[in-house]
Amino acid sequence: MLFLQINEALTTSQVWLLRIKDVAVTYGLRLLGAVIAYLIGSWLIGHFTRLIRRLLMARNFDPSLQTFLLSSFRVSMTIMLFLAIIGMLGVNITGFAALLAGAGVAIGAALNGSLGNLAGGVMMLVFKPFKVGDMIEAQGMTGVVQEMGIFNTVILTAENKTVILPNGGLSTGVITNYNTHGNLRVDITMAIALDVSIDNARRIAIDAMLTHPDVLKDPAPEVSVQKVGDGMVSLAVRPYTHQATYWGVYFGVQELVKKAFDEHGIAGPVPHRVIVHRTAPTIL
Repeated sequence: MLFLQINEALTTSQVWLLRIKDVAVTYGLRLLGAVIAYLIGSWLIGHFTRLIRRLLMARNFDPSLQTFLLSSFRVSMTIMLFLAIIGMLGVNITGFAALLAGAGVAIGAALNGSLGNLAGGVMMLVFKPFKVGDMIEAQGMTGVVQEMGIFNTVILTAENKTVILPNGGLSTGVITNYNTHGNLRVDITMAIALDVSIDNARRIAIDAMLTHPDVLKDPAPEVSVQKVGDGMVSLAVRPYTHQATYWGVYFGVQELVKKAFDEHGIAGPVPHRVIVHRTAPTIL
């Protein structure tokens, strides 16, 4: 009887040892495979990250956009590698996938406006409708671009005011870039009397504009008749200059042309009003 009990105990121990061995071999191999997959996956992520960085630098992408794209790629690839590794260990990843999907929906709903600004910032950094230092007009504001970010763009107006424009609305609206062609036309309207010679006034105005140090000789300044009526002739005075000297030319040319008109006796418009007198009808 004692021999049988000992034999049964040895058999049970052997069974448990075999089970432990099988489990150790099975999970050991899985763990080893997971470690190898992690090492290879990490190396591949680093390799492709460096490859993408060189590609973005060769295409002269904005540094902010490079950082954002590389970070997004590395994070997304790391998450996929993590899911693959826990799947190799025998963990059901369906729950993790559902959790990530739910978290993505919740984050998207909470950051709806911010994600729109993010998408707009990426689009502008890719297509580059303007760059830092350009004068633009957008969203009802005009100023020089000081900073281009992922979520917003900072401009400095002529009044020395800093304006922050969200990239979402900026990317879908109308953008006027004053620096695309390297020079700007300054549009000024001035008026002279009806009896003044237009050719004489044009010659005097152009000569006066050319005395300004920041007015370009090429393209040459222009003076055109804009409107005749209301007791005056409206002249479109149009010198050309660079973006940095735009406002100096805008105000300086008006002063120079006005002084030149005064020196040469070019009279300005005289406001007048026509009063019509009506006699009341006589009742017979």
